[in-house]
Amino acid sequence: MHPSHFAASKPASPAVIMAESGETISYAALDAAANRGAHLLRRLGLRRGDVIAVMADNDAMLFDIGWAAQRTGLYLTSISTRLSPADVAYILHDSGARLLIASDRLVSVVAGLRNELADVQAFLFDQPALGIASWREACADLPSSPVADESAGADMLYSSGTTGRPKGVKPALPEGPIDAPTPLMGMGTALYGMGEDCVYLSTSPLYHAAPLRWAMTIHRLGGCVVVMEKFDPEEALRLIERYRITHATWVPTHFVRLLRLPDTVRNGYDLSSLRAVVHAAAPCPAPVKQAMIDWWGPIVHEYYSGTECCGITALSAEQWLAKPGSVGRAVLGTIHILDEEGTELPVGETGGVYFSDGPAFSYHNDPAKTAQAHSPQGWATLGDIGHVDGDGYLYLTDRKSFMIISGGVNIYPQEIENRLTTHPAVADIAVIGLPDEEMGERVVAVVQPADAAADHAELAAELTRFAREQLGGVKTPRQFLFRAELPREATGKMMKRRLIDELRGGDAA
Repeated sequence: MHPSHFAASKPASPAVIMAESGETISYAALDAAANRGAHLLRRLGLRRGDVIAVMADNDAMLFDIGWAAQRTGLYLTSISTRLSPADVAYILHDSGARLLIASDRLVSVVAGLRNELADVQAFLFDQPALGIASWREACADLPSSPVADESAGADMLYSSGTTGRPKGVKPALPEGPIDAPTPLMGMGTALYGMGEDCVYLSTSPLYHAAPLRWAMTIHRLGGCVVVMEKFDPEEALRLIERYRITHATWVPTHFVRLLRLPDTVRNGYDLSSLRAVVHAAAPCPAPVKQAMIDWWGPIVHEYYSGTECCGITALSAEQWLAKPGSVGRAVLGTIHILDEEGTELPVGETGGVYFSDGPAFSYHNDPAKTAQAHSPQGWATLGDIGHVDGDGYLYLTDRKSFMIISGGVNIYPQEIENRLTTHPAVADIAVIGLPDEEMGERVVAVVQPADAAADHAELAAELTRFAREQLGGVKTPRQFLFRAELPREATGKMMKRRLIDELRGGDAA
């Protein structure tokens, strides 16, 4: 299936609704705009295998451009609006992008990159400014019929990773027709009941892999995508009631914020339309997930994957209740747990998590990182540590690069974070290892207090007591630092490397 099919079968049906503005885009309008964009891409000289980049806020025009690229055999590289100009320039150069299309408010960023954009043509979404043309105006008079040489494109997204520059994940372009089924279509229909009657709430920035891929999957299935321009917990509940949302994707920090709403707010909206809610992107503390299941019922699904998409595990609420803490069994690829030498470990033992039999991937222009992400057997990893049980369920321990070795003992920050997150005085937390002359590394917790006026010394003493009771002495942080806000991506992913670099640089205030 493909949105072009629904432009023919139900042209007036909404494909996109922007939650804040109420702007509604029909399937007929989406298809026409994508075709006009496709003609412009050809007029600009882009051909199958070329790369275009988009740097945008959540905006309906993202879908016009995304579907234009998809039907012209191009790679679409979506760039975070929160990156530094240096990182944006790096991605443009590394990806080989020939075109950059950006939200109007980013005009100064685009203009500032002109010296880096010698081989990259730039457009703004709507209004021309500072010599940069408007994409909307450039497309306006072009045909709304398909280009003569349609072929299937793909995304080329950049994984933030844990160290160094972002890594581009460039899959092979699909060889089939533009409406060929995709793995996410199969996953969405088989596991979550997604289909033409789906009304899907997109809660996260579309410049990230999962939000963009899921929204475009809904268009392949003929559903309606309701896009939040920015996340607000009560607004999400209002939208579920207003649009009779059937499906939505979330990250654990969304759940935490929803659960902290007053009971009168949480119970003040009709959420009965929900059929499946799906979370991913970061570990979800067990108490948080249990509370969401208690509130919303057994419709809370989870999956584990990454931008590389070398494998996927998934499980339902019922499966999680039977296997609390698991991220499910493989639904794409086959799981293997390996030791440091690449030897496969037996059931129950902890090691690196690898997938065989999944889609092949490589990091663009970086064969060394590609090699590091593969075992001697050729199996691929996202860099996580975990184990599988006798029934094939995967349990994640942490990312390998974040493991702390203190006094010769392996300590996994995720376990500490999951427990301390449940303390009502903690709004957010990151646990890291810092150098220690005696122990090699010491466990340090960086905390965003729920009460900004809280006394830091008293809170540190309270959290130390709580951690000792819940986790024991070895895993209790030796130091608590406090921040007004922690650096998270809008998807909920903690940018822990930024904290580590800052604190190891000596600024531990």
